[in-house]
Amino acid sequence: MKMFGNLFRRNASQKLSALLLIFGFIWGLVLLRFTFQQPKHQNSAELREQILELSKRYVRALAEENQNAIDGPHGASMAGYADLKRTIAVLLDDILQRLGKLENKVDDMIASRLTNNTNSTNSNSMSAGASKQMNNQEFSDLCGLTSIDGFPYCEGKIKWLKEMWKSESCYANYGVNGSTCSFIKYLSEVESFCPLLPERIKMIAAAISLKPKAKFLTSLDGLLAVLAEHEELTWIKLRIERMKEKWITAVKALAKKHNLENRPQKKILLHLGLLTKESGFKIAENVFKGGPLGELVQWSDLITSVYLLGHNIILSTSVDELKRYLSIVTGNKDGCPIRGDKLLDLIYIDIVGLKQLKSVLGTSFTHYRCLLRVLDSFGTEPEFNHAEYSKIKNHASPWGKLNLIPKQFYNMFPHTPDNSFLGFVVEEYFNENHIALLNTISRTNKALVYGKLADYWKDKIPFLDIVRKYAEIHGTFHEKHNVLLPNYVINHGILSGHNLQLLLREIKIFVGLGFPYEGPAPLEAIANGCIFLNIRFQPPKSRKNTLFFQGKPTFRELPSQHPYAEMYIGKPHVWTVNIENRSEVEEALRQMMKQEVKPHLPYEFTCEGMLERLNIFIEKQDFCLQREIWPPINALRVKMAKPSQSCVEVCQKEQLICEPAFFYHLNKVTELKRYQIKCNTSKKEHDLYLPAFNRQNQMCLLQSDYLLFSCAGSHEVYNRICPCRDYVKGQVAFCQACVEGKEHN
Repeated sequence: MKMFGNLFRRNASQKLSALLLIFGFIWGLVLLRFTFQQPKHQNSAELREQILELSKRYVRALAEENQNAIDGPHGASMAGYADLKRTIAVLLDDILQRLGKLENKVDDMIASRLTNNTNSTNSNSMSAGASKQMNNQEFSDLCGLTSIDGFPYCEGKIKWLKEMWKSESCYANYGVNGSTCSFIKYLSEVESFCPLLPERIKMIAAAISLKPKAKFLTSLDGLLAVLAEHEELTWIKLRIERMKEKWITAVKALAKKHNLENRPQKKILLHLGLLTKESGFKIAENVFKGGPLGELVQWSDLITSVYLLGHNIILSTSVDELKRYLSIVTGNKDGCPIRGDKLLDLIYIDIVGLKQLKSVLGTSFTHYRCLLRVLDSFGTEPEFNHAEYSKIKNHASPWGKLNLIPKQFYNMFPHTPDNSFLGFVVEEYFNENHIALLNTISRTNKALVYGKLADYWKDKIPFLDIVRKYAEIHGTFHEKHNVLLPNYVINHGILSGHNLQLLLREIKIFVGLGFPYEGPAPLEAIANGCIFLNIRFQPPKSRKNTLFFQGKPTFRELPSQHPYAEMYIGKPHVWTVNIENRSEVEEALRQMMKQEVKPHLPYEFTCEGMLERLNIFIEKQDFCLQREIWPPINALRVKMAKPSQSCVEVCQKEQLICEPAFFYHLNKVTELKRYQIKCNTSKKEHDLYLPAFNRQNQMCLLQSDYLLFSCAGSHEVYNRICPCRDYVKGQVAFCQACVEGKEHN
């Protein structure tokens, strides 16, 4: 201290140097403390706050020094203070920007440490989500639990809490007293990392039964009034107004088919991150200028469905709105959630919004992780979702590494069985009131090309020359995009939805060009009675060979422009061809011209199908308490894959779907024996292809990291053990035992 006293008695320049030295020293200590001590699960948000607080103290000290010295003998040297303060501000801003870039890595380190993975048998251990199968003695020590299936963090959290429960007084306030039972009770009922204790299940169920019940609604007026308060939601509001009658008819029809009584009413937050100004996307500004609509269609139908099903909804389209609603928890510095009723029961969000939510919640984010349902058009496979595995494999993607249970990702189409199929509604403009109008329209040999931009037509002219032999070719693109197109194309320009569907009623063939991938337009065409000419890709397109998919968190391969139409609709509505094979194209066109098909729309893309799917998801999908196995275990069909074959492939070959929820059940030697898979020996590893069977030595390889359960993985030597299930035609998200109806036409 004597040394610092001497420093402060020197001139102003030396005083500034001393202040900078002290500031740097303290900042370094903060970083060291963050690195080596984690008693309160400190994350990057807390560290950011500490740096800002230290910065403010420094600026105040500098201002006081300036005030004392400005009139003194060193007044002239004070002119440098302003420049120095600006320099420090720039340095601090740079530090905080770097901190922001490291935020995800830091959070992954914390999750890794909390999980405390010591179970791996592989030298390249991965910690996020790792959880081994405990033996009978270990389970007996867990206060009566018989399984931790479906809770990837449970074991690591128990171990951590045994060591650290005294580090926070809030643990004792929740009843934690050092016993294993108190740990599990806390981790199951407060933080949702472990399954409920057997004796607590009925008690919790009884408490839930006393909560208010959801009553389905038959009016959208209240929702439309809320939407009118958000300028960003204008397009969504207009879509809902156009479809209002169909939605009301659908919810009434669903209420006759299913018992919609006695459903707990949920508090549901819907945060549209893509519409926030902070996202920088400007989607709301461009939506009426030809901007992307796919995600807005899905959000529109999700919001409508949740509202009509009778749940309490909160809409957020800005970070400020998100902060206001979550203000009660954003100031929480404890390692435990704030006591009292849960603020939310579900959170629907997109990837952009998820990053905003993490920033707003800070240390409280972990308490809301299991409530998340993330809208994700193209899907996120487990190997990209798992932060540590993705890092080891060097998978470059800005969208992965979230360490969620993969079923928490909600897709546009049922293309990624590791995720959930949310879908959307195909808008239908015509009903029984338009019969007279539709009777005046005749369908002739016309083909409408699916492509609004000239780039889509590039290199496709030889293919269109073949189509022209059988049908008159029409297009719907802006005039400025027709410079590269043949003069035989009849262009209608950009049409309104109503006029486009009137045109589709005249069209025989809706012609795909290979792009865009998996869009809603082919379903609209089929719903209006067109036959879709779908383009087959040879080889299939993926991030391995197609620029469009590079960076997306999936290795999924597209065998055609629209895999759903090819697989789940098929002939006579969909014909899939290789356009490089002229004879194949011509034969398909000849057959299509002979066909007379009626309008067809799969039930899952109707208002009623969307309502049914979301209602069951809200009721059955539980990533917090997980009080029941869903889908029911009697839907399981066990299949053995060939080497290099994924579970997606083997299930599809059997006209089934891979169901990752059943991996937990199959990941036991005793269960495998029931399916005639006899293991001479077994061992636990962690990789995408597990559980698997090694025929050479009759060894069963089991999964030690539950977040790596994957329908997509394969191994060149081992046979994957695959959990398949049947599905309802027209509602593929569900097994036949999952819904009351067996088939939807």
